[in-house]
Amino acid sequence: MRQATGRARRHPSLRRTLAPVALLAALGLVPGPCAIAPDARAEAPADSLRAELADRASGDLKTFYAARGWRPLFVTDTGQVRQATFFLLGQVEQARMEGIKPSRLKAVDLRKALDRLGNGDSKSLARVELASAQVYANWVKALRAARHSPMLYESEALAPVVPTTTAVLQSAAAAPSLDTYIAEMGWMHPWYAPLRAALLGPAWSDHQRRQIALNLDRLRAIPAFPADRYVLVDAAGARLWMFHRGKPSDSMKVVVGKPNDQTPMMAGFIRHAILNPYWNVPEDLVRQRIAWNVRDKGLGYLKTGGFQVLRDWNADEPMDPGLVDWQAVEDGRATVVVRQLPGGSNFMGRVKFEFPNPQGIYLHDTPEKDLMRKDERTASSGCVRLEDAQRLGRWLMGKPLPRKVATPERRVNLPELVPVYITYLTVFPEKSGALVFRADPYGRDGGLTRLATR
Repeated sequence: MRQATGRARRHPSLRRTLAPVALLAALGLVPGPCAIAPDARAEAPADSLRAELADRASGDLKTFYAARGWRPLFVTDTGQVRQATFFLLGQVEQARMEGIKPSRLKAVDLRKALDRLGNGDSKSLARVELASAQVYANWVKALRAARHSPMLYESEALAPVVPTTTAVLQSAAAAPSLDTYIAEMGWMHPWYAPLRAALLGPAWSDHQRRQIALNLDRLRAIPAFPADRYVLVDAAGARLWMFHRGKPSDSMKVVVGKPNDQTPMMAGFIRHAILNPYWNVPEDLVRQRIAWNVRDKGLGYLKTGGFQVLRDWNADEPMDPGLVDWQAVEDGRATVVVRQLPGGSNFMGRVKFEFPNPQGIYLHDTPEKDLMRKDERTASSGCVRLEDAQRLGRWLMGKPLPRKVATPERRVNLPELVPVYITYLTVFPEKSGALVFRADPYGRDGGLTRLATR
């Protein structure tokens, strides 16, 4: 199993604040140069528009509109085209940045419908409504299916899912504000729209634009709503976020893997906490660290550090470390199992949170709190050390974790499984509107290439 310590660095010189007007334009919150002013109103009453929808809708659109009594979504009952339609058109006409051809989305159909709106008669409004709904459904499904950075998923249930047309439209109809939902791309992770907006702005160099695009690829690997609550670890920023109902509710510093022991991009379900844990020393660290220290300092090193030696993981009792050929262990010619007893200087601290994965990665406490005061926090063997494990435990469990535990390895199951996503964001949109370009400790941005349009 792995332990963690670390680095995360912000470059103040690369911290840019997006101008409000530029950000709004990029998001589609103000009409662009090719937008049509959304002030066309219908001459006909609402019943006439609904009758046109009933006559013209087909397939999945017919199912959706019939279920809502043929009420329009993108056009008001009084015949006004909602601003959301223009936000949508602006997004899909720039879909090449995601590697999606606008022609796949039928963007031209929506533009033609708007161009032919005229005085806003029922027939032309129905064309706009149906074209908006179809383009929107195409857009959401294409983005959910678009390429994304590789991520190790414990289960397919954690990966992005392509919804049905009906489900897409029902989600939009349920939004408190359709305009806000479309503008903020509410079907994607909440950090996606700000990065996408930045990519449309003129403030960045070609290299920065490619870096932003690469981070959008990483965000597309995360579903918008994995669950009512989930944990997100950003290894590049060395920070953990707790999300509740789609929004961050809390965060804390973490320590992640060294550049040569990188914390992978992965997703799993946190199932339980282990109180008073052993630290099961990874085989490579037994060879590189434990064996070397035993040879250098003698067997007293093991007793001082609280280490036990076992023949294998099935052994019930520790063995005499004096019987081990530690030179052979260091050379890789022999193997032994080493674990560190709970308490004291145990690398796991008081608790670890486990989610099954073959990489042996988990979230855990740390006795070395001084590491959290550092700007650079990449020094572990892959796992994630927590600034405040008790606070995370309280959030996961809904109540405080026991602080005094007499026995080792006491397991406490979570009331419900909580997804955890570990990503790597070298460009981050802060709440203030600032865009932060971070260091790239793992060198994952080194292969920046121009996006290919599919």
